[in-house]
Formats: sequence, structure tokens, C-alpha cells
Amino acid sequence: MKLLLLGKGGQVGWELQRSLAPLGELVALDFDSTDFNADFSRPEQLAETVLKVRPDVIVNAAAHTAVDKAESEPEFARKLNATSPGVVAEAAQQIGALMVHYSTDYVFDGSGSTPWKEDDATGPLSVYGRTKLEGEQLVARHCAKHLILRTSWVYAARGGNFAKTMLRIAKERDRLTVIDDQFGAPTGAELLADVTAHAIRATLQDPAKAGLYHAVAGGETTWHGYARFVIEQAKAAGVALKAGPEAVEPVPTSAFPTPATRPHNSRLDTTKLQSTFDLVLPTWQSGVARMLRETF
Repeated sequence: MKLLLLGKGGQVGWELQRSLAPLGELVALDFDSTDFNADFSRPEQLAETVLKVRPDVIVNAAAHTAVDKAESEPEFARKLNATSPGVVAEAAQQIGALMVHYSTDYVFDGSGSTPWKEDDATGPLSVYGRTKLEGEQLVARHCAKHLILRTSWVYAARGGNFAKTMLRIAKERDRLTVIDDQFGAPTGAELLADVTAHAIRATLQDPAKAGLYHAVAGGETTWHGYARFVIEQAKAAGVALKAGPEAVEPVPTSAFPTPATRPHNSRLDTTKLQSTFDLVLPTWQSGVARMLRETF
């Protein structure tokens, strides 16, 4: 089996290189790859790449993820998040490939407190959310064999992340202020990559499993709760900090105005994913704690 990974350099793409390798021959590309074009700002050449590689599975981890920046460059965000995935989906359909694509909690309006299900009405609040929703729709429309995984609050041990930022600030300052009215589940890129590999194998064996799924770690928290947990873990590990968990002050979203509106309710119901693929998704705390142990 041959697999084509697009966007290998991102947080999820990096972990996918590991999780997909045992499934078959892996061709991993990024926007600056020289063997084949995988630059999502040049959608007209992506189909050519797919037809040359002729993979059995395409995993698209490329996206415009700068949520605030997307507000000032909507057409560029649309090209990366919608137009190009649609082109890849059309080429995937042409060669009969399974296409995996990632989406986001930002496709919802963030109202209420109930975890969102896959068939709930969407209502994105930002350019990022709107372009990711359009990308979902194009992939589903153009490629019959698809897996679309909506996720949220993705982090990885490699590179920068929210937890590392909180640790740095806690070493520099006596107090931190962190938003406490946005709810979600921090989800490790490692977990998402492993779930992807499992879902690919299962869907190739049973094509009826294709479709749209929510994929996040178990449980829920706020950014404030996330920050406190990170600092508690650091304190327990003996990391020298100026600010302890009690010094993390909760503030509303309005305290940190941003160009893009963030959803307050980013809870995603993963019942469909877990039952279809016979999975148990670990708590967000277990993933974050493991990532922190690699960081300290």
C-alpha cells in the first residue's frame, strides 16, 4: 500500500510520519518539497502530484491555522483550507484513493454547553472556521471514500505550545491571567496521528466506516484549567517557578480581544468515533502530563 502525506512539517504532520509508516510505503511532502509539488497555495499543481504518486491513501495535514491572521487574508486562507483540499479530493476520487482530512471545532458557533455532535448545525464565527467548513464540504462532495476528523486545541511536544508558554510566563512573573470561559479538550498531535492510522486501517477493511468524526482527547477544561494543571505538574516535578497554581487568575475572553472570534463551547462528542472504531480516547490530562514530562 502507498500513502501520500501532505503537510508533513506541521505538528500533526510530524507525528503522522511516525504513525503512518508501518501501514505501507509513505511519501511525505510539505509546501517546500522539491520532488513533487505539495504547496497548497498552488492548487492547480496538486492534482498532478496525486496522479503521479497514485497513492491508495492521501492524508492531508496541511492548512492555514493562523486564526487571527486569516481575518486579514481571507482569500489566502480559503485557498489553503478549502480550494486546495477540494482539488486533492477530486484527484483522490479519480484514482479511487481514501482521503483523510482534518477540520476543527471552529465550524460551530460555540453556543451552549453540550458537546457538539457530527450532525449538529454549523455556524462558524471566523474566516478560519468558514474556510475549514468549506474544505470539509468540498472533500465530502468530491471524494466518496473520505475520513474527516474534527479536532480542537491541538498541541505537540515538538515546537511551541500553550503549555510551554504558560511555563515560561510562570518562571518570569508572580501572577498569570488566563481565559476561563472557553471550554474544550487539549488534544495531542500524537494521539490524533495514532487515531488516524487506526481509522485508516479499519476503513480500508470496511469502506462503510468512511465519513465525518469528532476526534479529541477525553474530558474537558478551560484555558484557565489547562494552565493550572500545567503549573501543578511543573511544581510537582520540582521546576522552579515564580507563580504557583494559585496565582493563575481567571478572566473572560473579553479581557483579550482578538481579530477572530473564538467559540466559547469547543466541546466535541466523540461517541461516534469511539464506537465505530472500537477506541477509548484517553483523558486530556494524561496526554498533557506525558508531553510535559518530555519538556521538563
